[in-house]
Amino acid sequence: MSTLARIVPNSAHPADDAAELSRLEARLPPLLSVIAGMVDLTGFFTLGHIFTAHITGNLVVAAAAAVQGGPFNLAQALAIPVFMLALAVVWLIAQASHRRGPSLARLLLLVQFLLLAAVLIFSVITKPSTSQHALMAGIAVMIAVSAMACQYALLRLAIPGAISTAVMTGNLTNTVLSLMDLSSSRHPLLPVDADRLRRSLHLLFGFLAGCVIAAAAVSWLGDWAWSLPVGLAAVAIGIR
Repeated sequence: MSTLARIVPNSAHPADDAAELSRLEARLPPLLSVIAGMVDLTGFFTLGHIFTAHITGNLVVAAAAAVQGGPFNLAQALAIPVFMLALAVVWLIAQASHRRGPSLARLLLLVQFLLLAAVLIFSVITKPSTSQHALMAGIAVMIAVSAMACQYALLRLAIPGAISTAVMTGNLTNTVLSLMDLSSSRHPLLPVDADRLRRSLHLLFGFLAGCVIAAAAVSWLGDWAWSLPVGLAAVAIGIR
């Protein structure tokens, strides 16, 4: 069986799907990195200083609170198992859909949009930012965490050649080391990959831009700041 057939087994036009997959690999991750930055910062500011995109950061915050004797935040402890459960559910959705490649990407982008829209509607109705350690804030956190789990899973399952929008530390490391190699007259220590460097830079700047925009949005819009990642998630569905 050919590689293209394995990527899109049910497609009548594997060449067209492969071309679309290549376009998605180039165009989608930068936009998703902006969404991740927005979701992470909006959640951190409005839902009790919990990372909704960089999930493992919650371990650091929870450990610091434990050492300093701060209040225990159950949502921080639940974020990682909920993230894992959401990943498993996304895998089940992908398996049940019998979709691959671009078709699967569009399905999971829709799921991400619906989850982020649920965070927006829930936040506007219940105002979790006014009581960031209450039950309503915890529920909003879990929905947002699930949305990010869907984003990361769709890149792994539908667009495996794309750089992750979750591992910003890894992207920063790759960027700095690649720039050092390019600026040196000596033999490079890393494989020369200008395209990967460019894509890593796009993701870093996209995530930073998302954080900056979300910070301003939270100040001006409060819980309505969730409307920005929801809008971009809708745009992502239409990318071809």
